[in-house]
Amino acid sequence: MRSTCLNLCIVVVAASCGFPRLHELPAADGGPVDSEPIDEGGTVDNGPPALELLAGNPDGRGSVDGAGAAARFNFPRSVAVDGVGNVYVADGSNTIRKVSPTGVVTTLAGTAGSFGSVDGTRAAARFSGPSGVTVDGAGNLYVSDANNHTIRKVNPAGIVTTLAGTAGSSGSTDDTGAAARFSSPQGVAVDSAGNIYVADGNNHTIRKVTTAGVVTTLAGTAHITGISDGTGSGARFFSPGGVAVDSAGNVYVADRSNHTIRKITAAGVVTTLAGTGGVAGSADGTGAAARFNFPASVGVDAAGNVYIADASNNTLRKVTPAGVVTTLAGTANTFGSEDGAGANARFNRPQGAAVDSVGNIYVADSRSCTLRKITGAGVVTTLAGTAALAGSADGTGAAARFDFPIGVAADSAGNIYVADSANQALRKITVAGVVTTLAGITRVRGGADGIGTNATFSEPQGLAVDSAGYIYVADWSGNTIRKITPAGVVTTLAGSTGMAGSADATGADARFSGPQGLAVDSAGNLYVTDQFNHTLRKVTPTGVVTTLAGTAGMAGSADGTGADARFDNPLGVAVDSAGNLYVTEQGNHTLRKVTPTGVVTTLAGTAGMPGSVDGTGAAARFNALFGAAVDSAGNVYVTDLNDSTLRKVTPTGTTTTIAGMAGSAGVVLGTTPRLAYPFFLTIVGDSIVVVSNNAVLLFRHGTRQ
Repeated sequence: MRSTCLNLCIVVVAASCGFPRLHELPAADGGPVDSEPIDEGGTVDNGPPALELLAGNPDGRGSVDGAGAAARFNFPRSVAVDGVGNVYVADGSNTIRKVSPTGVVTTLAGTAGSFGSVDGTRAAARFSGPSGVTVDGAGNLYVSDANNHTIRKVNPAGIVTTLAGTAGSSGSTDDTGAAARFSSPQGVAVDSAGNIYVADGNNHTIRKVTTAGVVTTLAGTAHITGISDGTGSGARFFSPGGVAVDSAGNVYVADRSNHTIRKITAAGVVTTLAGTGGVAGSADGTGAAARFNFPASVGVDAAGNVYIADASNNTLRKVTPAGVVTTLAGTANTFGSEDGAGANARFNRPQGAAVDSVGNIYVADSRSCTLRKITGAGVVTTLAGTAALAGSADGTGAAARFDFPIGVAADSAGNIYVADSANQALRKITVAGVVTTLAGITRVRGGADGIGTNATFSEPQGLAVDSAGYIYVADWSGNTIRKITPAGVVTTLAGSTGMAGSADATGADARFSGPQGLAVDSAGNLYVTDQFNHTLRKVTPTGVVTTLAGTAGMAGSADGTGADARFDNPLGVAVDSAGNLYVTEQGNHTLRKVTPTGVVTTLAGTAGMPGSVDGTGAAARFNALFGAAVDSAGNVYVTDLNDSTLRKVTPTGTTTTIAGMAGSAGVVLGTTPRLAYPFFLTIVGDSIVVVSNNAVLLFRHGTRQ
């Protein structure tokens, strides 16, 4: 019998239903497929698309205004506090939120789930990935709109204007207003004169913007990474995150990928206040003896003490003017959302930090989706929001729990492997939906090799499985590539835990910086998207690491061969049967194609032009692409993170949306399926498996019997 499957069925990690064959998936509106399935006998039940919860449990992240625990945030990124105690939050829902001193949350500007770059008043304005926020003495907010590559201003009435940069145009040009260029600006801070300081993340520089919109580079040189102290362009940074400025005009920088805290005088003289470049850890101590792990944000009090949201350590740190580092709250390598004093409190990847006039610190607890308040004595309370539903329980179906799962891959038998990032574990899901922990110690961070729960990971993200059933893990904050046997024996194939860099070498001598996506070809070679280096790396089965395309520290969007090509925050990677690679770029909003010889072209999307438009080639628009997978026909499936959609790109570059709805985030069960911020995905037989909102979803056609 020969028939055509017209409907898409969506379930969560299929239990007892098996994995049907994937041919051409229809569009989300139920339109016709591109070809008929192979005749395999039996019958086909083409019921309506449906979403069933069989494994994991989607959590309650959202964008709800309200008081205290009734409010909801979506991966809040940064915070600022004004003179009367109001806290402002750059929320992942593409909005700017305001929280009163009593915890009442309102939306000041933007509309949840709607992105763009529209100047306007309150809900009429649009942002795309607002990353940093700061407030001046008059109550004006300044926002680094990362995906738009602009600096925006929001006055107390909620009127949004663009102060500097041009939406969709990245670069490093010093100039005035719309003529200036940024590349994924991160943290922002304002001094007493109204000057704004910007951590220009992908340019690896610190920029200064006057009240008139005149942009100059205070320190660092665009596209050149390093850890050098010096003056102005002689200094070097590596993916700087948060910034803060004290009353004397000194600027403090969370130099993320260098794992250090830097200080810049008003004259542009850069020194390292604490930490050692390229060496991650959690040690308290003085100056270079202290250790941080991807510090995300900084705040400074009236006495010159600097407070750091130490993201990958899940702690809040304090640095005195003399460089003495202590841990004020939280415990390194342990995460959660518990309130309490000092080491008894728990955070889950804190991102933003700001200090009020009486010394209270406010933290955007990103993965908990809450706003936390910490007294000077280290007592932590939750000011607004409710911690996202998460856990680490093994079990079947809805009884299982994950915490920020990101990576997913499958073996030839249909077993699914999940990089349970915040749990620091690798989980296994059988075809029957039974979830177990294959390797890693729940909530214990590290880089130890070993068997099963004797091994440790540091925020595992991308996964790949080879033809022999070996699992490979991109250990993101550990900066390593790990290998796991089917029996759970973990070894380190390349890189050295906590050592960031970009060295091509063999095994432990190689260096990565934020390895994200993984793919494996038929010969057993691995391909790695090295996020903060903006490169695509290759790792042979014996651990020999080379750079296939891009140049370390040089973000951009250029097509070309090898080192002449440029990427901007590459995340996902997939490989087809001919050895061609497909790379998703969060910074450029594009899907790139890389031949086995390193020739890079753009298959779909236009660099610097975010959106949610189906179309062919450069006419398509994406909004922060994440995962990629390719089928036997050469169709590439991608997750559009900020749109909460699953997209399909044909070999000729024609893009369609096959599931989800742009601007509508949330896992919705039933016949109108919705996704919520999907991460990596994989193809199992002829099904698509995708991680979304603490659950693992399986997309399939009607059940074949």
